[in-house]
Amino acid sequence: MESVRVQLSGRRVKAYGRIVAAATDSHPAFGASYDLVTDESGATKRLSLTVTLAERERQISMARDEENMWLIQDHLNQTKRSGFEGALDVDVIFSPFFNALPIRRTGLYEVAEAVVLPVVYVRMPDLSVSLEQTSYSSNEAGITLVSPVAETVVTVDEHGFILDYPGLAERI
Repeated sequence: MESVRVQLSGRRVKAYGRIVAAATDSHPAFGASYDLVTDESGATKRLSLTVTLAERERQISMARDEENMWLIQDHLNQTKRSGFEGALDVDVIFSPFFNALPIRRTGLYEVAEAVVLPVVYVRMPDLSVSLEQTSYSSNEAGITLVSPVAETVVTVDEHGFILDYPGLAERI
């Protein structure tokens, strides 16, 4: 389950969200909270993410500068600086909200086209970060999304936010 409070100003997004995940064969139960800010184009500028498990809490902070370099500080206070091949978006596993960011930024909810984008990919609950490719292709049925963990067709509202992500979430 995910709950997000979103503030919009043009393509700029400020969001505060929470994710609650039950235990499965692939991961333990966990809770997560995040705070996100994009720039005026809708590209991710800053993300703070906290994951809480029964035995510990971990945090990660990410920021993208004017030269599109990412500075990532993990729960061990280790800092990594990388260009992530020009990635402008972050994708957090288990969150349909983060898939809306590149959809909104590229305008895929308004016109039919296809894009393949580099993304800074955050896996939960371990908060590992990697560069991944995600493709989006819009048509009358919705937006086909191919990520490292899913291939599905999502539907979006008139603002580009996810209404239905089959197998993961449905907006209520």
